[in-house]
Amino acid sequence: MLINVANPDTACQKKFNLESEVKLKNLYNKMIMSEVKGEELFDEWNGYILRITGGTDKQGFPMMKGVMTPDRVRLLLTSNHSCYNPRKKGERRRKSIRGCIIDTQIGTLNLIILKKGDGEIEGLTTTSIPRKYGPKRANKIRKLFNLSKTDDVTKYVIHRRLPAKTGFYIWFCIIIFCKDADGKVRKQLSKAPKIQRLITPVVLQRKRHRLSMKKKRAVRSKAIKDAYTKNFANYKKKLAADKLSERKRKASSRRKSASVSVAN
Repeated sequence: MLINVANPDTACQKKFNLESEVKLKNLYNKMIMSEVKGEELFDEWNGYILRITGGTDKQGFPMMKGVMTPDRVRLLLTSNHSCYNPRKKGERRRKSIRGCIIDTQIGTLNLIILKKGDGEIEGLTTTSIPRKYGPKRANKIRKLFNLSKTDDVTKYVIHRRLPAKTGFYIWFCIIIFCKDADGKVRKQLSKAPKIQRLITPVVLQRKRHRLSMKKKRAVRSKAIKDAYTKNFANYKKKLAADKLSERKRKASSRRKSASVSVAN
């Protein structure tokens, strides 16, 4: 069985070939996310604690977490499941996968180191691979370098050097970007991420513009509301005056008709 071991602390990864049946019996009937002692796999790994994260069988079918069987099964998978990458939205497909229980049919097993033991493992704990990419968000850059809000974050962006290339591209870069007129190297080609959530004067100006437009809309809305309230009050007063004049007119007409009838 091929054992693929990764060390999250050093970002290193190495494969080991485990052929001893006595050692392999310590892995059988274990499931994904189970912990294994290092001395159960190799005698030199005394004190190490590893966790099983997955694996594939000898035909290349992956192990799926939560499928409680050592056999290969066919399940209807969606985008919410692992071991399947749908090509269309809402697509489902029946795929062959291996259960999460280890047996003799497993060809490759993936593990990670949870606890370091007494000795060193060549290629896993002796070397360390630096991060290829630095943080991209402004606050995370400040947290990494312990900066204040007044410090310029753009000066602390981690640049990634580009590998050397041959041919017309490297000639063009040297002529245009890297050398001055006297032939001295000005800078080395590198790439850096675009800082996100960075507060710049343009951002503050746009924020002030949004707030000013919001205030203008509020003033305009208030003026429209006041004008409507005033017009509506005048309209109600006019209705009340018209109603009162109509009542007076009807009352006077009734009095006149009553006096005419009495005279006759």
